Amino acid sequence: MGPVHILNQLGDAAADISVAGDALPHFAPLPRDFYLPSAEEVAPRLLGHWLVRKTPAGWCGGLIVETEAYLADDPACHGAPGPTARNRVMFGPPGFAYVYLIYGCHFCVNAVCQPEHTAEAVLIRAVTPDFGIPQMRRRRPGHDLDRLTNGPGKLCRAMAIDRKLDGADLCDPSSPLLIAANPEAEKVVATLGPVRVSSRIGISRAVTLPLRFYLDQSRHVSNRRLGRRRAAGQRPGVGL
Repeated sequence: MGPVHILNQLGDAAADISVAGDALPHFAPLPRDFYLPSAEEVAPRLLGHWLVRKTPAGWCGGLIVETEAYLADDPACHGAPGPTARNRVMFGPPGFAYVYLIYGCHFCVNAVCQPEHTAEAVLIRAVTPDFGIPQMRRRRPGHDLDRLTNGPGKLCRAMAIDRKLDGADLCDPSSPLLIAANPEAEKVVATLGPVRVSSRIGISRAVTLPLRFYLDQSRHVSNRRLGRRRAAGQRPGVGL
């Protein structure tokens, strides 16, 4: 795999934060204590790090540019009814993948947060297609780069993420699915930011909570028109 430049995101600025593709397998996963805080804190901190999947065809994935937080006292959280066969990973230790099926055909991947027995998670809503683009295009043919991974179901299909990866250890370097620490994450956020905050997409409960976070200048964000935008750090009810 040759050098990887996120030119589709950053234009001329990409040269300053590019990463050699053959260095990706040597990236260290984010440590488990990264996921110990509330999902509301972890979700914006994940922006600019790498969601990567190791497949028989090699690595694929890219920068995380959009996330949503689901909290223990949140009626939209899958953990709200208590432990079930479907959501049991959410009640386990932090730093594991919670993968579920929606609409009978799309998978979504989440990073479990908080100590064991507290069900919180961060939904990864969008990534940039930076690694393994040919294999991701084979799984989602007919889509340009801007639409290849710009949604939770889209990125899971492109990256071959399904229920078999439910419970995958995101902190284990040998895992087939991990979130790798990007040493240039702050620079990515500064270049593609500001971080915007809005209500979450596609839910019917707790619809006004400001728990969606995304990089405003990324072309791979799923939908800017949905949700009421706020600059990161502003409280609900305060305009941009």
